Amino acid sequence: MNPRHFLRMSQWARNPPSQRRVKYVFGVIFLVLVIGGIEHFGWWPDWAKTQ
Repeated sequence: MNPRHFLRMSQWARNPPSQRRVKYVFGVIFLVLVIGGIEHFGWWPDWAKTQ
């Protein structure tokens, strides 16, 4: 691993992100997965697709 990763991990251990930010990040990840699943199963409307 890069030494920068260790520095970043130590910063997060000392000052973890707020619960609000964690919920926000998980919400964005969930939204992306839902949109990807809808597109994967073919339920995405044709007007919203690119050619």
